Amino acid sequence: MLSPWKNNPFLTTLLLAQQRFRQPSSEWLGSLAGMNIKTVNYCWLPFEKKNGTSRVVKLAGKDHLFCWVLFDGYMDHDLPVDAPNNSSISRSRGGHTEEANKSFLKKEATGTGEHHNSSSSTDPVTTFSSEDNDSDEEELSLQNADCNFAKGRWVADSKRPLYSGFGCKQWLSVMWACRLTQRTDFSFEGYRWQPKNCKMKKFNRFSFLRRMRNKTIAFVGDSLGRQQFQSMMCMVSGGEHIIYVEDAAREYGLVKPRGAKRPDGWVYRFTKTNTTILYYWSASLSDLVPINSTDKASDVAMHLDRPPAFLRRYLHRFDVLVLNTGHHWNRGKFEGNRWVMHVNGKPNENKEFEDIRNAKNFTVHTFVRWLDSQLTSHPRLKAFFRTISPRHYRNGDWNTGGTCNNTIPLTNGSEVLQDGSNDKVVESAVRGTKVKLLDITAISELRDEAHMSGYSIRPTQSVNDCLHWCLPGIPDTWNEILIAQI
Repeated sequence: MLSPWKNNPFLTTLLLAQQRFRQPSSEWLGSLAGMNIKTVNYCWLPFEKKNGTSRVVKLAGKDHLFCWVLFDGYMDHDLPVDAPNNSSISRSRGGHTEEANKSFLKKEATGTGEHHNSSSSTDPVTTFSSEDNDSDEEELSLQNADCNFAKGRWVADSKRPLYSGFGCKQWLSVMWACRLTQRTDFSFEGYRWQPKNCKMKKFNRFSFLRRMRNKTIAFVGDSLGRQQFQSMMCMVSGGEHIIYVEDAAREYGLVKPRGAKRPDGWVYRFTKTNTTILYYWSASLSDLVPINSTDKASDVAMHLDRPPAFLRRYLHRFDVLVLNTGHHWNRGKFEGNRWVMHVNGKPNENKEFEDIRNAKNFTVHTFVRWLDSQLTSHPRLKAFFRTISPRHYRNGDWNTGGTCNNTIPLTNGSEVLQDGSNDKVVESAVRGTKVKLLDITAISELRDEAHMSGYSIRPTQSVNDCLHWCLPGIPDTWNEILIAQI
């Protein structure tokens, strides 16, 4: 497998005379067995760094070295200039090796950034290691201490959206696919969020799947959480029909009950990387238990101080957890769902909770304290609490003629300059805990033109939806910020 490195005439013309091949260790070679690698071709190609990207160039003093490796089933065919004409070479759009390659590539660097052989101060080499090393992700983690993903501005981007609004039919609910409605203006799709003092890598679905190899990402919350889940599925699949995805819902007990419109959640696994992405419906993040399980019309005990049974049962299986709640904390939802507040296992007697805002505040803080206490025994879990997604009803509410008819992007400005979150409840709950804040409220407030509005699949008079978003759309940005913080 290694002989082509030394015998390939193409490489011989590029390498400096003093450069030497360092053989990979037996430990590294052994690690290839479980990584779906077919072969290794054209290693040790010199690259030149330009404007934040890398490309292959003929050796001209810029002799930083990288290695390309073919991963079966994950190829990005955007090959660089002067590269060997071999479509089986795998690389990222960023230019050099993809994340999976970097899990066994270790660069020995001095303070000046040059790569050196331990036996010489002038011979640049790259050594192999089982340690995870990703120069781009190091750059992300070492960025400006003032980095705040919730501060920044919306900028036009001709490469948006991240997937087609006509596609992604495998994952995207038609009620949120605005390209399939009567809507004719889609300028809202052409923007991306640029955080202040932060670098946010361009999303690459192949790279992301490899980073999430053998990991589970869970979204738990209301219908806005479901939108974020569907957005993630569309981003990871590129909006294309994917055959190497299996339905793993039964592993989590998420089977649609008889007579129900839908199950309580969905679970899908990308089998090539064993990456699982799931959504579980829990609009209040409290444990809901029918008071009389034999009566379908029974009231439901809403245990404000107890997390959902689903989370208590499956938390140990998650690597990334994204939570949200907010829009079901109103009298109409409580009555419609027949929720009866309970605390300490019995009906609530605290008169302060007659104001539902106080009940929500109590539940969010209690939930975060419970989750924070669990993170010590689940050290690999990264938990995020997403702030509330804003509504944009004008001249009324959803049931009183409220609308959101604006189609012009950023009419209320493009920048967020404030330091704190507009969701004070979630912000205060996570402060001082290991639960991270995924703050999307203020940046989403600037995008009132990107809601479903009055558009639907069938051209009928319908209630305006100024709560949910068109997809592709704003929830894609939420996921980009999430991925940058994972």
